[in-house]
Amino acid sequence: MVAETELTQVQSSEVNQEQEDFIETTTKDIALKKKKKKKKKVTPELNEECGSVSINAEVILQESAEEEPNESSKSKNIAGQAGDEEEAEIQGTDKNKKKKKKKSKKNNPNNPESTPQIVSQTEPPTIPVSKLFSDGIYPEGQLCDYKDDNLWRNTNEEKRHLDRIHFDDYNELRRAAEVHRQVRCYAQKVIKPGMKMIDICDIIENGTRALVEENGMQSGIGFPTGVSLNHCAAHYTPNTGDKTVLQYDDVCKIDIGVHVNGRIVDSAFTMAFNPVYDPLKAAVQDATNTGIREAGIDVRLCDIGAAIQEVMESYEVEINGKTHQVKPIRNLNGHSILPYQIHGGKSVPIVKGGDQTKMEEGELFAIETFGSTGKGYVHEDGECSHYAKRHDVDYVPLRLVKSKTLLNTITKTFGTLPFCRRYLDRTGETKYLLALKNLVDAGIVEAYLPLVDIKGCHTAQYEHTIILRPTCKEVVSRGDDY
Repeated sequence: MVAETELTQVQSSEVNQEQEDFIETTTKDIALKKKKKKKKKVTPELNEECGSVSINAEVILQESAEEEPNESSKSKNIAGQAGDEEEAEIQGTDKNKKKKKKKSKKNNPNNPESTPQIVSQTEPPTIPVSKLFSDGIYPEGQLCDYKDDNLWRNTNEEKRHLDRIHFDDYNELRRAAEVHRQVRCYAQKVIKPGMKMIDICDIIENGTRALVEENGMQSGIGFPTGVSLNHCAAHYTPNTGDKTVLQYDDVCKIDIGVHVNGRIVDSAFTMAFNPVYDPLKAAVQDATNTGIREAGIDVRLCDIGAAIQEVMESYEVEINGKTHQVKPIRNLNGHSILPYQIHGGKSVPIVKGGDQTKMEEGELFAIETFGSTGKGYVHEDGECSHYAKRHDVDYVPLRLVKSKTLLNTITKTFGTLPFCRRYLDRTGETKYLLALKNLVDAGIVEAYLPLVDIKGCHTAQYEHTIILRPTCKEVVSRGDDY
């Protein structure tokens, strides 16, 4: 009995000693972690001087003598709670560090997510319009209601439904029109006397290629940039090596084409630095706006021409003390536009008389007018620069191997879209003039020579592209400039 009592006391003292050692070890570990973190404030359970848990040792001994198993679990809980609190603090600190890292990542200029969203175009224009309109919906042009018998179209539900069906087609035209507006806006700022004509074309065409994201036949330039000067009314663009320089007294017609999936926007304006030519520009611009106003579904083309002529001939311009009536160039016309085909078959005259054909719903037209201080009639003259593969020609046998190779290049790169010699140079073609002449003589390719009035006169041009939508007329190329 005595032996059993002594054995019990020895076991009890050993358990107590183990508990004290466990508590002391735990508190030392916690204190060391606290020191590493350099905590100034001490929790109520810790004592800085001795590094032990502030719990009465006598109470622990009494409770351990009464109930050893419970005490052992309690001491473990105390140590466990302290450890849990410590781990929670460490995790909290880690989370804060992570948050700070994320912040610095967002402020990092190398991180694409931190770069600001582009809201405006650069100068020169280099940002594709698809990046500026990330939703893929491009702004509408000027909307005009139909007149008289066609007013009902504005509110007719069936016509509205047709509008919605063709939204994608309209949106492609609006994308091309937005490219046109931004490129010409920059061109009007930078074109000055003393610049080479070929440099002016490069500025316009490089901007067009960048903004429309040129991609073969899917998107690109609609036709060579026209920069016809003075008595030359149309179809002039410089060939490689042309050193013509823009002068202060020149009147320059800038004709730009952009296409998206073959849907071409054709629009032109006139630049003159001498204010003496302002009345000439005003006459032609007013005539073009008259043609747009008169155009519509079921309107006869000859009626539009009569209205244009009446307005244009009401203007006069005084040059070097001589007064000239502004005359419409009677053998130049506006035209309908088809996919990948700049001249769609219908012509819009700018003088009275002529075609009785009517405009129809869904058609796309280029309404353009030309005014002159000369005879008001143009003829072909000068070195050719504009060409286009004919759309209505079947297979024609060719003898020259170079002609076959050139035709393959033209078909693959341009299709039936107009092109110029500079564009052939870009494809890598060399020594192609004889082969090109062979294609023209065979009737496969059409050559468009410069169109000129009498020397010494001045001509002006303004042009817009319109869609005859089922519900309204949309001037897709309209901008703040003209």
